[in-house]
Order: sequence, then C-alpha cells, then structure tokens
Amino acid sequence: MDNKPGRRLLGQNRMLWLLDALERDPGRDQPIDALGRRVRALPLERARDVLHGTWLGHPVHPMAIHLPIGSWMSAAVLDLRPGRSRQADLLVALGLAGAVPAAATGLTDWAELHREQQRVGLVHAVANTAAVGLYGASLVLRLTGRGTAGRVLGYLGLTAVGAGGLLGGHLAYRQAAGVNHAEEVPHVVSDGWHRVGGVDEFPAGEAVRCVVVDDVPVLVVRESGGEVHALAERCSHLAGPLSEGTVADGCVQCPWHGSVFRLSDGWNVEGPATAPQPAFDTRVVDGHVEVRLPMEVVPETPYGSDALARTSTDGHRPSK
Repeated sequence: MDNKPGRRLLGQNRMLWLLDALERDPGRDQPIDALGRRVRALPLERARDVLHGTWLGHPVHPMAIHLPIGSWMSAAVLDLRPGRSRQADLLVALGLAGAVPAAATGLTDWAELHREQQRVGLVHAVANTAAVGLYGASLVLRLTGRGTAGRVLGYLGLTAVGAGGLLGGHLAYRQAAGVNHAEEVPHVVSDGWHRVGGVDEFPAGEAVRCVVVDDVPVLVVRESGGEVHALAERCSHLAGPLSEGTVADGCVQCPWHGSVFRLSDGWNVEGPATAPQPAFDTRVVDGHVEVRLPMEVVPETPYGSDALARTSTDGHRPSK
C-alpha cells in the first residue's frame, strides 16, 4: 500500500476510532438497562407501533427530526440579520415543539436496539437533550429582552444538534440501526425453484431453519393441514433468528425484540420491525419442499420494463 507522507489511512481516522470506542465501552450499560426497561414497560399498546413507523414502512424518527433541525437552522440564519428577531423566536419555539415527537419516536426505537447501538444512541440522546435545554433557555432570554444572550445560546444549541446528528448518522449508516436487514434477499436469491428439504423434515406447526438458499437462510413452517410457508429467516428489524421464535395464529414472532410477521406473506403485523419479511412461493414435488421468490419481487433486470411480465412459469428470466 502507498504510504506517502501526509496521506491518512482510514484506520487512522480519529473520529471513527472514538465512535468505535464508544460502542465498546460498557460504562453506561446500567443506566441503559434501566431506561430501556422503563421505555418498554410504558403502556403504549398499538401506539408503540405508530411511534416505530410500522404503518409507514420505515422508522418515523428520521422524518420527525426535520422539523426541529430545519427550524433551528433557519433561526440561526435569521439571527445573523438585524430586525429578524421575532421570526427567529418563532422558529426556535417551533423547533422546541417539534423536538417532542422526534424524541418520542427516537426513544421508542432506541429501546429495541442492540447494546452497541444503544451505547451510541444514549450519547446521541444526551446531545439532543442538551440542545433542547439550550434552545429552551435561548427562547426564555429572547422573550425577556435579552436577545444577544439568547442568540448565543441558540448557536450553542445548534452545535449540540450537530454533534447529535453526527452520532445519529453513525447509528444509521455505520451500525445499521433502523434499516431493513432483509432488503438484499430479492437481489441475492437466484430465479427458479430451490429444493430445501423433505416434507417430513418440517414438523407441523414448528419453525424450522432449513438449508441456506444462495446465502439466504430460509424459515419453513408446515401447517397441520399440509400448507407450507417460507420466509427469509433473519428478521428485517435487526436480523434476529426467526427459527428460534414462536409460531402462533399464522404468524411467527422474533425472539429478540418481538416483531411479528404473517407466515402467508411476511407482513409485519407488529413492530418494532417496520419492513415486511421476504416471503417465498412454495410447492411440494416428490415429497420435497421447494421455494422461489414471488415474481412480483424479482429485482429490475436489464431486459426492459416488461421483463417481469415475460418471466417464464418456472421462474427463469427470458433470454436477452
């Protein structure tokens, strides 16, 4: 490798080193456990899924943060212009109001993360809490005629928001919190039918992790009536092993964080998962179970927009 003087290697990035150290530090695990238990114990019922974003198809939190961040950044710009104090005051107040749903959605998601993600998420929350406190004090100063001091606290609050945003980006893009952990399945599994085992290998009503199909573990459940269902085995929330979960009422529940998926089509009936589980078509041939991706979820091909309509009945793409 070229080690010319002045060239910085990725492994020497001090910011990444600090963030990685934050992930590994167990010093905050006790308050994390206590806070996580309190959040999960809240009697939110179906509102919990609303806060997770199960209804939306992805987490609500990234969308909710736009109001406070946008309002506070706009206020910072107006604070640079004399005579715009009233508009800036209004934007600071609007940002504080928007911070409430942003915090509620973020905290609900945070309680269902891996420990390493929670460690970073806790500091992320502390930074944003500090920002809210600074902006709250800034608004009080502005409304009591001490605009200069209010603007100073506003810029300090924006700095805290920036630090929180850095940590939030690390959570999303480095630690994959909130992303769909099953998104790659339709891009990895090849077309056509794949034999996964004999019918007698799948006891009725039990979740069985069968062979890996093109690097994708598959969950197979055979009902007492003989119908066979197959889903991608790794939970879309945080890749939990669905084969170790509970099967009941036509659904499987992830053993890690409790997400519930419908066996017939993989739909996420309950969160914290916000993305459905990839489901496979199934058939029994000569006493063996075979699975394939449904035609409507086969990824776009270079053969044209009508390629799916021209896909043959055995699941193979047409020749170019």
